[in-house]
Amino acid sequence: MQLHTRDALNYFTFHSFPNGAPAHAVFGRGGGVSPQPWASLNMSTSTGDTLENARANRRRAFGALGLSYESMADVWQVHSADTVRVNGPNHGGEPIKADGLITDQPGVALFLRFADCVPILYFDPVHHALGIAHAGWRGTVNGAAASPLKAMAEAYGSRPADLIVGIGPSIGPDHYEVGAEVTAAVRRAFPGPEGLLIEREGRTYFDLWAANAHALREAGVEQIEVAGICTACHTGHFFSHRAEAGKTGRFGAVIALR
Repeated sequence: MQLHTRDALNYFTFHSFPNGAPAHAVFGRGGGVSPQPWASLNMSTSTGDTLENARANRRRAFGALGLSYESMADVWQVHSADTVRVNGPNHGGEPIKADGLITDQPGVALFLRFADCVPILYFDPVHHALGIAHAGWRGTVNGAAASPLKAMAEAYGSRPADLIVGIGPSIGPDHYEVGAEVTAAVRRAFPGPEGLLIEREGRTYFDLWAANAHALREAGVEQIEVAGICTACHTGHFFSHRAEAGKTGRFGAVIALR
């Protein structure tokens, strides 16, 4: 990924996405208005921070990309593998429970929030369609990565082989220690999960990056960029639920057709 700084905000873009199309970013945590422990570009209204701060931070982020805040489409994230199609902004509307969004409409900015879970961004340059997904361990084992692919194929005729997909910053395998419940779920979802579950000094770690990349490849995606940036390693740049013991904010990821 490539780091950018604009209006005191830091954000990252994928090298593999064509320059300027689509507009997209995974934002860092700096340059916002929120106080500790949400300092400072917290984009979530469910962390204890005020609604006014979260909205102000979202406006700053959208402005840094030259996007209208009113173009935002989001969902109520529930660690599912559900994807919804949106044809227009739903800012201020009744939230839909899901963890993926797709659109082919210019002027609609797909937006989700993260703090260790995996941001996955999708671009179909043939049908000019987009997607975004939020994949924690539950979403990963239940197919959150493939869900937007299926939805885009049904809605727009997208072919996985045509898509460019980026896996953004999230907790890395060196820090994501998991217990028996997660280990069992991973083994059910990924038979023979060599490399996905890492045993070290009597502890088990789950590689969310490799698991989601594997799921994408199995679904037919050929162009996958993995950021390889661990949020727990870089709490100066990103919020990390695990590294900060749950007392933290959420950074945002955005993708939109110009």
